[in-house]
Formats: sequence, C-alpha cells, structure tokens
Amino acid sequence: MAKIHDILKQYWGFDDFRPLQEDIIKEILEGKDVLALLPTGGGKSICFQVPALALDGVCIVVSPLIALMKDQVANLQSRGIKAVALFSGMRKNEIDIALDNCVYGDTKFLYLSPERLDSDIFLARFQKMRVNFIAVDEAHCISQWGYDFRPAYMKIAKIRELKPDLAVMALTATATPDVVLDIQKQLEFKQENVLQKSFLRDNLSYSVLYEQAKMDKLIDILSKVEGSAIVYVQNRRQTKEVAEYLYNNKISSNFYHAGLALETRDKRQKEWLTGKSRVIVATNAFGMGIDKPNVRVVVHLTLPDSLEAYFQEAGRAGRDGKKAYAVLLTNETDTIKTKNILRDTMPSIEEIKQVYDALGNFFQLAIGSGKDRSFAFDISDFCGRNKLTILKTYNALKFLEYDEYLTLSEDVNQSSKVLIKCSRKVFEDFIEKQEDSKEILQLMLRSYGGMFDGFTKIKESFLAQKLGISLEEIQAKLKYLEAQNILIYEAQNNMPYLFFNEERLNIESLVLNIDNIKQRIKVFETKHNEMLKYATEKTVCRSQMLLKYFGEKSTENCGICDVCNGRNSLQISDEDLEKVSLQVKEVLINEAIDFKVLTKKLKIKNTEKFYLIMKYLMDRDFVHRTANGDLIWNTKKM
Repeated sequence: MAKIHDILKQYWGFDDFRPLQEDIIKEILEGKDVLALLPTGGGKSICFQVPALALDGVCIVVSPLIALMKDQVANLQSRGIKAVALFSGMRKNEIDIALDNCVYGDTKFLYLSPERLDSDIFLARFQKMRVNFIAVDEAHCISQWGYDFRPAYMKIAKIRELKPDLAVMALTATATPDVVLDIQKQLEFKQENVLQKSFLRDNLSYSVLYEQAKMDKLIDILSKVEGSAIVYVQNRRQTKEVAEYLYNNKISSNFYHAGLALETRDKRQKEWLTGKSRVIVATNAFGMGIDKPNVRVVVHLTLPDSLEAYFQEAGRAGRDGKKAYAVLLTNETDTIKTKNILRDTMPSIEEIKQVYDALGNFFQLAIGSGKDRSFAFDISDFCGRNKLTILKTYNALKFLEYDEYLTLSEDVNQSSKVLIKCSRKVFEDFIEKQEDSKEILQLMLRSYGGMFDGFTKIKESFLAQKLGISLEEIQAKLKYLEAQNILIYEAQNNMPYLFFNEERLNIESLVLNIDNIKQRIKVFETKHNEMLKYATEKTVCRSQMLLKYFGEKSTENCGICDVCNGRNSLQISDEDLEKVSLQVKEVLINEAIDFKVLTKKLKIKNTEKFYLIMKYLMDRDFVHRTANGDLIWNTKKM
C-alpha cells in the first residue's frame, strides 16, 4: 500500500487519494473483482491506473469512446507511462507492433473498444500477454437495464474464460440498483463486491425552471452566475443557433458536436478549458473525460434521455467543491415531446428489417456477400436516400448489433490514407509520362514511407503547403490518381464505420431477438418517464429524487434546490408544511370549498402563513381552483 502512495506522488503529484479510491485499489491488489461506483469527477481513472503501475504486466482497459481512449493514452504518455490504444483505422502493422509491445515490451496500458475483444489478432496476443487485470470503463454499458447499453460489452465475460484468474475492475458514474447487480452478473464476478461513493453533491444546486422563453432565461442565468458554463441542447443545429444567440448578446461562447472536424473540436475544447471562451454549447457528445473543476453552471435547454445522463452531465458543474448550479429549463412542449418519443424513436420489427435491407442496397452488397467488410457510414445520407428517420434507424442498428449482424463503430475523424496499388514499374512509367502528377507523387514518396505496402496516413494540408497550391487542388490531384488506378485515396471523414459481421441475408432469413427488443423498449420508456417525472415534480427535493433513483437513502433535504428554496421562503419547517398539506388534502380531496371556509374548517390561526402554504400547493398543481373560484385537490397528485 505504501507503493501506491509513491506512484500517486511520482506520476500525479498528489499526496493523498480522494475518498474511496484507496479502498477500491486495495480490492484489485488483493485479486478481487470490484465495481467502483463514483459520481462524475470522482477520480475513476486513478482507481485502475495506480494499481496497474504497482503490479507486473499490462492492464487491459475496455472503453466505449475512441476520443476518451485517445485522451487517456495521451495523458498517460505525457507522464512518462507507456500506453497504447487500438481503434479502427489503424493499419495492420500498427496493431501488430502495439500488441507485440504488450506481449514482449513494457507497455503498461492497452486501451481498446469492446468491439475488438473477439478479433483474431487480439485474442492470439491476449493469451500470450502477462495481464494484471481488466478495467471496464463506463461499465453500465454492459447492462440492458442501463441507459446506454452496448451489446459489444457482452464480449468481456468471454475473454475472462481465457484467463479465469484475472480480476476485473468495473467503473461507472451512473448506475441504478438493478444495473449495479446486472453489471456484476454480466461480468461474471466471483462474488458481489461494490464500493460506492455517495451520489450527494452538497455544493450543487439543482433547479427545474418552467419557462416559455428559454433563451431569455438562459441569458438571465448567465448574467447572474459568473464563470465557466456548459449549455446542453438536443441536436447539432441547436448548438450553433444557441451559441450565436449568446454571442450576439455579448456572452463569449462557441459550439461543439461530434460532426465537427477533429481539429475544430480540439481547438474549441481548449479555448473553453483555458477560459478564452466562457460558454460551450454542446450535444451530449461533449464532456466525457474532460476535467474542468471550475464550471459554475450547467444548463439543459432540453430534457436528456434519462436521469443517468442528466446526473452525469449536470455533475460536470462544481467539481472544485464550490457552489455551482445545474439548471433544467422546461415547458409543456418538452412534456409533449417526451410522451411521443417512444413512437418516434423505437422501430418495429418490420422497420428493423427494412433498415437491414436498405443497408445492403446502400452499400451495393449482393445476397451472400459483405462478411467482414466495413464502410464509412453517413447516417444522415442513408436516411435521406431511404426516407427513414435518424433516431429510429439508429435504434434499429443497435438491435441488429445485439444480434451480431453488424457493428457500428463510434470511431470518427479518420486520417486521410493512401495506398499505391500499382507495381513499382507501372508507377515509375506513369511518373515519366505524367509531368502534372510527378511532383505530388515524389513529394509523398519522400514524406511518407510504406505506401506500396499498406495504407499510409497523409496530411493534405502539408502537401498543399509544400507544393504552394490549395487544399482543393491537392484533393483533386489525389482523386485523379485514383481514377488512373495508381493509388487508393481514402479522404478524412467525420463518420463512424459500419462493420458487417455476417454475409447479407434475405430479409426472410433475418432472425431477431424479439424478447430483447421488447425489453429495450420497456427500459427506454421507463427512463424517459423517470426523466419527465423529475422535470415536472414541484414538491420533492431535487437531490432527494436523484439519490432515491440511484438507490441511496437520505433523510435530509438539500436546502439549496428550487424546491427547497421555495420552502425556505415560507419560513416554515418541512414537518409543519407536510402536516398542513395533509390536512388540506383530507378536506379538498372530497369537496371543493372557498378559501375562507377551508381556513375555518381547519381552525387556522396564522392565516398569513396558511396563505403562503396554499400558494405553494397551488403553484405546484396540488390544489386547483374550480370555475367558480373554489379550491379542490388535484386527484392526479395523490
């Protein structure tokens, strides 16, 4: 245990661990399976990185996001720690070298996506590796009861069979009690073992504000709360619109989403992290793995898909322990959208089959062909051509992925690559005859090696600068050379990849797991309803609601959320408020009566305080007025 403190100090500069980190590390050092449940900002990566350095061998880290893997590998390398990541787009020899270094070299961390766990090239090396343990990041993705189920995570248990003595550390920031049990079951824990830090964030004020003019309220919030901010919206179009609105109102801002070029995203993220840009307006693609402790406010302009997603995104505020705010802006439109979302996003069996058939036609795959092929996949283009909706199509792909017909890689922003496909003699003859192409081909040969042997990454901007021509001209020259069968040019793309695991089938031969589809639809509906319940609740402490959802018991209200602040303004205790509210309910549940009659019936002495309590109940829809002005209890609020 002394060694892990030395490692923490040497590589991270910290004298002490955060709460629970050392306990989690101790479990894995003793060879026990452990599920670490730490809220956003709780320091999950330290929990597996420190013990991996303390033990001999390499740590296998399974992570769902390529960007997150790359960030963590870069972070480790900057500390002098040898780490590599495997992701789609790497050449075979690059993967070979990386895996050989894990077997024969001194690499300490191997990051890879769950989709790569059953590849032949990985499995062959995995059996030769000296592995100290397996770390499973974002472990909730393995549970069908979770909000972000990834079928490929189910492969983790299979590789445990190859090394049954290996311990597993699972880590997540968001898991309900059902998901906590399911994670351990799916990962085949030898015995249940959960270490959990409280989900309570006593410095974070949660608020739900009912606003028709959301943008005006957003300006109001940002003018009152100084410091760095995140604004979450539903889609890419909104990120730009909201950022421009803020900029026009003299608030420093920029927008971020997964569709932007990698260089653009990195630049905007850096500007926000360093304070050059105050507000980042983003989709849920932003925030994972980003460590910015001084975010003072996180605003959601639309309802997230689940309380798990909301808790994780809202939790990016106030990681420094100082007062911060998480504000959800909502109105009746959000309620209507949520009620219609199941109809609009979950495909039927026939729609899933329709998507599968359309994919085969889109990529021009004959029946019986396509196995092990991969394609850059623009879902917007695909849906536009086939008159399909994006959300339903995405979920249809997830169901097809569960049944292992295909895999949708989250990897995007692949570098441009070139492979010279002709022989050296043909290549040399072409150069002699084609003066216009000679200069670019010779420059590529001088600048990049191995183009005759395999795909080689290139930078068109570098070539354009060296030749003194525009980027468009370089791209045109490369496309011309491809048309002349000299090379294959794969331009950089911002799209994920679609892998076909099996040959294309007749639609009649497609077998789908109906029970899984029904279960996922049920979970989807439940998650959205719980989110809507949180957004429409007006009397229960926000923090209490979140703690209860994640299975944590708490008897005290937070005192700082919008509900508690409403109670605090009454200057009345929770006990007295509850007592009077129950008395009002007993009367008004049976009859509608005038306020004065109600006051006499309940023998109220302090009418001013009673009036405030009644206003509180009416503001939160517990009490309604009838057409003639009498008061009656809302039976929907039993």
